[in-house]
Amino acid sequence: MILDDEERVREEIEEFLIEKSFTVLKAEVPSQAFKLLANHEVDILILDIKLPEMDGLQVLSKVKTEHPGIEVIMISGHGDINSVIDTMRLGATDFFQKPFRLVDINTAIERTKRFVTLNTKLRKVEQQYSFLSKELQDNIGHQLIGKSKALKSIVNLMTKVAEADPTTVLITGESGTGKELVARGIHFLSRRKNEFFYTVNCSAIPESLFESEFFGHKKGSFTGADQDKVGCFEIADHGTLFLDEIGDMPLNQQAKLLRILDEKKVKKVGSHKEQSVDVRVITASNQDLEKLIEKNKFRLDLYHRLTSFIIHIPPLRERKNDIPLLIEHFSGHFAEKLGKHIKEVDPEISIKLRNYNFPGNIRELKNLVERAMILSDNDRLDWNDLEMIFSGRSDIGGLQRTPDESLDLESIEKQTIIKALGKANHNKSMAAYFLNITWQSLNRRMRKYGIER
Repeated sequence: MILDDEERVREEIEEFLIEKSFTVLKAEVPSQAFKLLANHEVDILILDIKLPEMDGLQVLSKVKTEHPGIEVIMISGHGDINSVIDTMRLGATDFFQKPFRLVDINTAIERTKRFVTLNTKLRKVEQQYSFLSKELQDNIGHQLIGKSKALKSIVNLMTKVAEADPTTVLITGESGTGKELVARGIHFLSRRKNEFFYTVNCSAIPESLFESEFFGHKKGSFTGADQDKVGCFEIADHGTLFLDEIGDMPLNQQAKLLRILDEKKVKKVGSHKEQSVDVRVITASNQDLEKLIEKNKFRLDLYHRLTSFIIHIPPLRERKNDIPLLIEHFSGHFAEKLGKHIKEVDPEISIKLRNYNFPGNIRELKNLVERAMILSDNDRLDWNDLEMIFSGRSDIGGLQRTPDESLDLESIEKQTIIKALGKANHNKSMAAYFLNITWQSLNRRMRKYGIER
């Protein structure tokens, strides 16, 4: 649904979305929109802030109360930062200032569609994974999937620490294990669930911009500061701030973070005024922080401040009982995303993947299933679809073949490459992606086996 009082805007967005095969409803005023919502199932609402009858923030609040399953994208001709913050706190998924590019709206919708799809799947498997609270499933936008004791223990710890506000939490685990997912779960199980959850990747921020990103800055405080900026602590006020890869935070900034955690106050760059903030901080790291302390790369006092409560997520190789459920979930997800009609999954896939250690953890398993789904031509996901991916790699020793399967590995590899090239219409970059090898590695193998380029 599009709710905007400008006819030109409504018509332009409608025309664009119909071309993308969306079903579109339009409303000029809020009263008309709520009548339509009472009689139609709407997944996504594109909502203007400036409206007659009531403003967009009031509409957003009412929609989230009466129709919590609807995802809302806000648009406005006035892009002041306070409006952006308010809409995100009230549950909007994106905010665009007019004039905007329709391609950007489409990107936002595609992200939201995936979120809606995941929520739909959460409802379908709710009974199967009943040990997870419904409240958690409905809010984190992704499942914590599995039935292992390790996963049940993590959910139990999440539930307990969520009630212990504002205890700081450190989440440890290898890359790809789902640390941000656990952090979101803690947030949505806590009293802060209706406030903002804000994520910052510490490894992605240049050291020169740390203070500006964390604390904000005043206009003119340094070259390039042409307007006021809100820092992440102010954005997450009353909510949760998730600091991912905390081990990558520069040492000289760690003392400033420690001070904020102790005093609950921030001061923008270029300002002399401190502002109180009420933020729960959850951090995560795939590094051993104690070893960083020994190397003088991480402050001991900050470590103790952040580790009031620790949750460790074990790697996938230590909870292999969860692999079948994860495969089932990801295959269903990608079948819908890719328009495949997969009705069942070959049990042999789960059996054989138990022999692989998954250095990339759940993220790697998800990528493997996606590639296999792309290659599959049937209504059943077979081991052959995954074997093609593994056969092209020399770095995988965990998958063990029977003697019969190992008789002519070169022949198998050659046929696998030929099949991948056929799937990719002889696009070598795409074939290399299917095989999960580099373009250069594919070239070497093609020369080795005399495969025409």
